[in-house]
Amino acid sequence: MQQMPIADLKAVAADLAATGERVRVLWQEDESLAFVARGREYRSEFHIDPADEVMLMIEGDMKLHYRTPEGKEEIAELPEGATIYTPAGVPHSPRFPPDAFVLVIERKRRAGEIDRFQWYCENCGSLLHEEEFVVSDYALDPVSKAYARFFDSEDARTCSECGTVMPRP
Repeated sequence: MQQMPIADLKAVAADLAATGERVRVLWQEDESLAFVARGREYRSEFHIDPADEVMLMIEGDMKLHYRTPEGKEEIAELPEGATIYTPAGVPHSPRFPPDAFVLVIERKRRAGEIDRFQWYCENCGSLLHEEEFVVSDYALDPVSKAYARFFDSEDARTCSECGTVMPRP
């Protein structure tokens, strides 16, 4: 019989807080991926996921920044206990503090699917930089790797339109 994992979300959140880890994968199956993520001190990128996402705030509140098809930045506020559906392809940036935790459920990536992370100029709104990669295992924390590459490069953080340099967090 197929295993049916049960996760105590409050216990997982407490363990992430105690260990300082960012992400705990609950399961990764062909059609389903679930993980609990801890908030970050600073987040500025927009993730473009090739799959739909469902997010549920376990503890704390989130401001989910997202970009409309016209390129306008909007914010959806999720209080503790709230859930939101984010369709595939919508650039979104979940912003919540390190003492807050979210459950994310989505489809595991199919072969060749590409995740993208985009940063926009805080001054004029132009695209600063984009990272693309295939996420074969979400436990490898692709967000942290994309952040490191972006913030280690002043060229990536410099707007080609207005010259503003996004500071390091």
